[in-house]
Amino acid sequence: MRIGLDLFLESDFKRFNNQRIGLLTNITGVNQSLVPAIDLFDKHPGIHLTALFSPEHGIRGDIKEGEEVSSYTDPYTQLPIYSLYGENRVPSEAMMDEVDVIVFDLQDIGSRYYTFIYSMANVMEACEKWNKQLVVLDRPNPISGAKTEGNIVEKELRSFVGMLPIANRHGMTVAELAKMFKHEFGYACDLTVIPMQGWKRDMYFDDTPLFWVPPTPNVTHTDMMTLYTGTCLLEGTNLSEGRGTTKPFEVVGAPFIDGNQLAEEFNNQHLPGVKARPMSFIPNTQKFENEICGGIQLHVVNKEAIQSLKTGVKLLETVARLYPDKVQFHKDEQDQYFFDLLAGTKTLRNQIMTSTTDNFLAACESQIATFNEVRAPYLLYS
Repeated sequence: MRIGLDLFLESDFKRFNNQRIGLLTNITGVNQSLVPAIDLFDKHPGIHLTALFSPEHGIRGDIKEGEEVSSYTDPYTQLPIYSLYGENRVPSEAMMDEVDVIVFDLQDIGSRYYTFIYSMANVMEACEKWNKQLVVLDRPNPISGAKTEGNIVEKELRSFVGMLPIANRHGMTVAELAKMFKHEFGYACDLTVIPMQGWKRDMYFDDTPLFWVPPTPNVTHTDMMTLYTGTCLLEGTNLSEGRGTTKPFEVVGAPFIDGNQLAEEFNNQHLPGVKARPMSFIPNTQKFENEICGGIQLHVVNKEAIQSLKTGVKLLETVARLYPDKVQFHKDEQDQYFFDLLAGTKTLRNQIMTSTTDNFLAACESQIATFNEVRAPYLLYS
């Protein structure tokens, strides 16, 4: 198996001789020997690297989720690092004046909430506007490209955790998404994609020979990413999603929860591919910092069978049924429910509180069928 970065450096770079190259990347942009793309581009005799671009969490992956990223000069290459998660989400004219081509090399994690793919869309917008080229170096979808789940974001709820009408679990690689963004959603830039060699749609990251480099501190391993499609919804509530523990998005709880009761009620639903274990934990940051929380750890027992979004929805419904006076949904700075932005709909919040989420899950079936039809022409791998 070979990733887009290695193939680009081997031969495809020649297609961009004498072009000024900008690189949108972070710590995940490494070759198969773990050498950073920044170093490889900077030292490559055939590549003229003139600027770096940073997504959410910063180019070194050390900035907290949701926190603005500053632009600055890279101390190693002395190149400008332009933040696309700060004052600018779309590259400005001044930024684009530094480059002829932008190369995108970031590791996505397979869920629509993860913002890297929207930074890619914003770069596509800028490339079209300022007549530049975009090259997308493909990497695996770490939770495979064989499964899709969820609903389509309603137009009035589009945000940077759901900017485009794609499913919660999209089952696509970044190169496939770029092609779909261009031809379905109007991001009509000059686009080149460098596909991988040897990747199959049913492969999880654990099935590849690659080293896993966490794009952010809370993205730990394949089970976490598989659950994230569902458990990310907890970020819009007053429940701990496990940030501040060693098992974020696998551990769920709150001080008011009885872990044994929750585990029993959850497991009695016999959801496919997942089991809950009662536990207590003390987050060292974020929600309930330094407080004892009761809760559960979700264990993936069959990643082929698990329905990740259903798992998260039914977990929330169970907690709301057990503790109806305790569960709360948070609003953001614009007085919107952050949960609604994640869910892509305003209906799910009420259905969780009234134990009617089967209605939402049934509606997802028709929406995912439509999404699968839309994405089909852009799939690069079998």
